[in-house]
Amino acid sequence: MKKENEFSRRSFAKQVIATSGIMAAATSQNALAAIGADDSHQTGADIGTLFNDIKTIADLNDYPMSCLNHDYDNPVAYRKSVQSKVHELLHYDPPVVEPNPEVIDRWETPDYTRETIMFNTTPWFRIPAYVLIPKKFPGKRPAIVDLHCHAGKFVFGKEKVMPMRKPHPALTELKQNGYDGRSTSEELVKRGYVVISIDRFYFGQRRTLFDDMNSLGMNLDNYSMDDIQQANRRAGRGEATLAKSLFWGGTTWQGIACWDEMRTVDYLASRFEVDASRIGCLGISMGGDRTNYLCALDDRIKCAVSVGWMACLRQLIKSHVDTHSFSHFLPGLTHYMDLPDMIGAMAPNPLMVLQCSQDGLYTLDSMKCACEKIEKIYSKMDASQNYQYKLFDNGHTFSIEMQECAFEWLDRHLGV
Repeated sequence: MKKENEFSRRSFAKQVIATSGIMAAATSQNALAAIGADDSHQTGADIGTLFNDIKTIADLNDYPMSCLNHDYDNPVAYRKSVQSKVHELLHYDPPVVEPNPEVIDRWETPDYTRETIMFNTTPWFRIPAYVLIPKKFPGKRPAIVDLHCHAGKFVFGKEKVMPMRKPHPALTELKQNGYDGRSTSEELVKRGYVVISIDRFYFGQRRTLFDDMNSLGMNLDNYSMDDIQQANRRAGRGEATLAKSLFWGGTTWQGIACWDEMRTVDYLASRFEVDASRIGCLGISMGGDRTNYLCALDDRIKCAVSVGWMACLRQLIKSHVDTHSFSHFLPGLTHYMDLPDMIGAMAPNPLMVLQCSQDGLYTLDSMKCACEKIEKIYSKMDASQNYQYKLFDNGHTFSIEMQECAFEWLDRHLGV
């Protein structure tokens, strides 16, 4: 009798398990069929239906380090807190080295001298830069770090903002489309600034030559317009590979860039022509993002103009992620703060944010959200007079009107 009961219990258990499996499978099939047939599951998001899960996770973050969500004793305490966390997230802390600059070339014009230089930012990186020195303004001068854009043009770096003896036709076209035909550094040196621009890692003379496309080398004199287009497309495809390689290497693209730019300030401040108490920075697009980080991380930046790269980042997840380069992503940042919280650490120093209302890289609401959030931070830090933002009715470009607005802001606060 005992064996019979045991057999019965085992049989019953097997039947329950089997039946449960059939019911579960049927339920899953019905659910999948319902999802496939139900148009209400269309999200309009680039990532598809997983967007709802990502949004749920994103909405859990309330930016605990934001000045608006935390009581800091003063602007310095806020800045130091932001700097400490961002430095941690950058995962890049090389030994500080002497720049040991070397002048490679000088180009004399009636208004300025342009030096081509090399200097050290780490024991392993010696990077190229152009420096413009004004001729018509005596004494120590204020200085600007002019941070070049991305524009999908990797073969050019500092050349995007600097005057060139014989610019490549592709460079002329880029400046026309992005800068209304101007070299912003040249406009600044004519106003009396010493100006420096470096190649960001992966751009200009710091770009990579891929095994499947390196026969032309680094000299752009060898490149036709078509060659440049092909090189830019190939580099664009390599951005994800670069970012992932750096992650496995234990660092980040932003980390390398931020370190190089802070060491650029080291070198700039050491020049005898420069008044180290009056250093500013500006840039559009990726140059604007570089400005966001540099002015938040380096106390020596006394005035900044961020152009065309400011938004509340959470609002971009739905349909404005793939419009942006891997160079803009710093894993973990938005667990602690939003982008406007980071640049808000610039307070109370003068900050201007310029945006383009027809800029398809962002939503208009995300741009306004960020600019208004920075405004609240400056107000909380009793520095409202030192912050200004403007929206211009154009696409993603640094128009002459915008440039003049930026230059006047720098002039006012750096005392050119």
